[in-house]
Amino acid sequence: MKRFYIYFLFFTAFVLSSCNGHKAEHVKVKVFGTSDVHGALFPYDLVGDKETTSSLAQVYSYVDQERKKEGAEVILLDNGDILQGDPLVYYSNFEKTETKHICAEVMNFMQYDAGTVGNHDIEPGHEVYDKLEKEFQFPWLAANAVRNSDGKPYFQPYSVIEKKGVKIVVLGLITPAIPKWLPEKIWSGMHFEPMIESAQKWMKIIQEKENPDFVIGLFHSGAGEEHDRTEANPENASVLVAEKVSGIDMVICGHDHQENIIWVENPDKEKVLVINPQSRAHFLAEVDVDFSWNQETKKYHKTLNPKLIEVRDLQASKEYIDRFQPLFDEVSKYVSRPVGTFKHSISTKDAMFGDSPFIDLVQNIQLDLADADISFASPLSFNAIIDSGELQVRDLFNLYRFENLLYTINLTGKEIHGFLEFSYKDWFHQMEKASDPMLFIETTEKGSKLSTMFFNYSSAEGIDYVVDLRKPYGERVSILKMSNGEAFDEAKMYRVALNSYRGNGGGNHLTEGAGLTKEELTTRLINSTTKDLRYYLMKWIEEKGTIDIQCNQNWKVIPEEWHTKAAKREYELLYGLKD
Repeated sequence: MKRFYIYFLFFTAFVLSSCNGHKAEHVKVKVFGTSDVHGALFPYDLVGDKETTSSLAQVYSYVDQERKKEGAEVILLDNGDILQGDPLVYYSNFEKTETKHICAEVMNFMQYDAGTVGNHDIEPGHEVYDKLEKEFQFPWLAANAVRNSDGKPYFQPYSVIEKKGVKIVVLGLITPAIPKWLPEKIWSGMHFEPMIESAQKWMKIIQEKENPDFVIGLFHSGAGEEHDRTEANPENASVLVAEKVSGIDMVICGHDHQENIIWVENPDKEKVLVINPQSRAHFLAEVDVDFSWNQETKKYHKTLNPKLIEVRDLQASKEYIDRFQPLFDEVSKYVSRPVGTFKHSISTKDAMFGDSPFIDLVQNIQLDLADADISFASPLSFNAIIDSGELQVRDLFNLYRFENLLYTINLTGKEIHGFLEFSYKDWFHQMEKASDPMLFIETTEKGSKLSTMFFNYSSAEGIDYVVDLRKPYGERVSILKMSNGEAFDEAKMYRVALNSYRGNGGGNHLTEGAGLTKEELTTRLINSTTKDLRYYLMKWIEEKGTIDIQCNQNWKVIPEEWHTKAAKREYELLYGLKD
């Protein structure tokens, strides 16, 4: 019996080694990738209550057709950030949590082969992403999200997919900048390694353990800019990883919402493809990979043909729509629920140029909820409008786009002053005459747009101050007094309300501006809400019933004549003539 067992083991090993040694001479594989879908599961905007031209319903239609072709070998991957941006996913994240998440329902139906976790997938908190990871019928990857307790990846680091004997490995990485934006309790129990360092470590493991024929980097991180090359731990490092880490054949990147097809060279002088399908399912990455076996090198010669498919040109799948219509209808009913009444329409357009009713509404709610002395807030949308009349749940997604928590922190008057100086540095130019540009605007043949990030245009409530366009950075903001009439004291400690993104150092207002270290930020935190700010905004408005928000003009820009002329001129440049 023992001899038979030994023979059996020998025979099994021989058969397995023979099978592993056989390689098909020619294999064609189609790799599809989505990224930064942000809840675009249906071709319908539940916030604007209108049809849209892109969604996973159209992506599925196209991929399903490709799968049905004779001899087709298809891989479908997602690159993260699907859990934020639309009431469909918000509802599963926070309102109806007892059933399977809508993203699990949809993505399992679509037969995704693997996905990578995005920063906005971490944002809803452990209860959401820990549950969802179990509900997905495919691996959710992030090799550089490392568990503190044992140093192992919190999520699966990579996945192996075989197509006609071709071994394909998908390595997942997430942007390591999450601690800059999110409170620690949301990502508790883990830390985020630099992408290059993590990729080098895991590629060594993959090559030794898996001996792959093809490696796909599924990186929730942007391609990167020139400044990313000099940072120790860049937020957007996908191109850097492709250039510095051997063995990766192609990278699907994301996070920066760009559409790109880039070819770079790795340390072995081999070409590596980096492809980015933008956001909200506007594009689908499609890469045809042709594998031809080279008998001399005992390796596949690989030819890659990439393209970006415009999803607006695709029909939505009827099978998909019919299957998920009941879920869509349920959320549609939820967002149509009335929560209050607005006496006047408000818009974020005005918030780009000065004090505005839109931002004052958020500021006053934050001051009230946090019982704070001062509040900081920024426009989170470039062109959001809330009309007068009945306010519905859907309007709250226009009022406040992101699932930030509300923080209450301690800041000295001097730190508040530094915060504001920093905010206006990239908001308004220093001007020498009235005809000089005020906002940072770039104009091309495609039109005009802001060249700095409007969601970093933070103003304050609770203090009266002026911003002098003629003054340089460091001398522009003059704080006159507290809005309640009390003196403003740079040595005094104040209770300040702001969102968790800013409170964790996002935008660098508290670090570069106020001069606090990352360690000091945690010691300044007095309180944090347990639910996202949008939830509390909704409850606040429901309690008030009728909202008559007026701009209290607690801050102004001087010289006022310069500001008035520049604001009119540049409003028309960005938005056209005022209605």
